[in-house]
Amino acid sequence: MSERIAAFTRDGLTFDVRDAGPIDGVPVVLLHGFPQDSRSWDRLAPLLHRRGFRTLAPDLRGASPGARPRSRWAYRSSQLTADVVALIEQAGAGPVHLVGHDWGAAAAWSTAAARPDLVRTLTTLSVPHPAAFVRAVLTSSQVLKSWYMLAFQVPVLPELLLSRGGIRRQLIATGMSPDDATRDAAPMREKARARGGLNWYRGMAFTTPGRASANVRVPTLHVWSDGDTAIGPVGAALTPRYVDAPYKFEVLEGVSHWIPDEAPERLDALLGDHLVAHSQ
Repeated sequence: MSERIAAFTRDGLTFDVRDAGPIDGVPVVLLHGFPQDSRSWDRLAPLLHRRGFRTLAPDLRGASPGARPRSRWAYRSSQLTADVVALIEQAGAGPVHLVGHDWGAAAAWSTAAARPDLVRTLTTLSVPHPAAFVRAVLTSSQVLKSWYMLAFQVPVLPELLLSRGGIRRQLIATGMSPDDATRDAAPMREKARARGGLNWYRGMAFTTPGRASANVRVPTLHVWSDGDTAIGPVGAALTPRYVDAPYKFEVLEGVSHWIPDEAPERLDALLGDHLVAHSQ
């Protein structure tokens, strides 16, 4: 019999987890992005529970109070992947359906590539395969959309701006509702929390090229929304070349970057087909 978990540990760090839904359901691991936490799945998770799935939504490195190392080196891709692997193994949940949004999608891509034995299916929201994203930056207007990634490399100043609440206006400008923007901006007033989120961007420089370009070999669904101000369509168009398994691409029209918050019912419908087909 499976047991609920409220947290998992790795390398001296403790990560909070929201474990819900039918305890014996096939597990779905939900990985949030920046500047969010596990609450970003609050509208989708109950829909998955109705389908009989159990959901495990961790607060990732930088978001969990017990897992906020200061060094940007601690946020390199290999560490983010190892965190997800530790969650799956300590929950005794594998193989799982792995779903990630924004930075959570990047972690999901790398986990599925490194440990396909732990992943039934992969679903990525907004962010394409890492190698496809790099190619998009080099060959399209994606470099202009990603200006903030460079700005976040500056020490101290981004933390200061986030801690003063300036991010709320920016989130609303990208299509997030005012209430959700208040929810996600409030934790950033704590400088350690802001630094933890920013370090996901600052750790990019330490990603091993081979790891970033590794192909995925599990059934994959990639969902992009045409109202996304941060991620353009080119990366999505390039992603199929990095998936050596059944692959499906869906576009949510009229939806912003914040897919789980803004379009949970539409996302649930897509996931229903994808997850059920590979739950045996």
